[in-house]
Amino acid sequence: MRIGRIDYINCAPVYGAIDRGIVALPAQAELVTGTPAELNDLLVAGELDVSVISAVEYARHAKELLLLPDLAISCDGPVRSVALFSKQPVSRLGGKTILLSASSRTSVALLELLCRDVWEIKPKLAEARAEAQDLDALAALPHEAVLVIGDAALALAARGTYPHRYDLGTEWKQWTGLPFVFAVWAARRTADPVAVRRGHHSLLASRAWGLAHLDLLAEEAARATGVALAACREYLGGLDYAFTYKHLAGLTDFFRRLAAEGIVPDGSLQFLQVA
Repeated sequence: MRIGRIDYINCAPVYGAIDRGIVALPAQAELVTGTPAELNDLLVAGELDVSVISAVEYARHAKELLLLPDLAISCDGPVRSVALFSKQPVSRLGGKTILLSASSRTSVALLELLCRDVWEIKPKLAEARAEAQDLDALAALPHEAVLVIGDAALALAARGTYPHRYDLGTEWKQWTGLPFVFAVWAARRTADPVAVRRGHHSLLASRAWGLAHLDLLAEEAARATGVALAACREYLGGLDYAFTYKHLAGLTDFFRRLAAEGIVPDGSLQFLQVA
């Protein structure tokens, strides 16, 4: 059984205990590490049995996947690691180039909604070949703003090189009043349900340990990224790894808006039966 993981610090509270051997994976299970885009594609291709996956990619492939209950990466306000960094106010970005670093498809879809329905601008979106972590390479490309996610967004915020920063979690909260779910955990419908349930149990147990040891995880994150300890602790503490009815309401609202534009199919969310 293959379980996907993103090597960003925001996944540390879910995988930290597994990494340390405190929580065991099911027998014959292994972790596969990749970027959000890589894991999305691997799960859809059937190369993974279970993985964290961008919310948008779950919606696009819901007929092939089942959501794992009570597990997501979300925020109810600032997310801090998904932000639009701009050289000028967002209201002036109409017709201007916004670079998309190696950003998750959910973040890009949210940015497009905000541009159209909240900021009422029509920028030019351009995918950057430079890796998100290579901030100097991104800065060298012609642009007025750049969408950056993950650890690189925390590092770029610390640099303070852009006069304007728009946290997409905050923008969504102000717009809808709801939490925003960036990523979920899903399983292939063809995967062994018993093995999936065992993997789900391990992930939940590891998350429980991680949430009880955020100070330790923040110290490790600060060493790994060079971001200040206080910023790492604030970041991890501000994320929500649950998947309650309020998170479901936010995710459903997001999918409804995307379905109205034909970006994702219109359909109901289906969860793995854990009983």
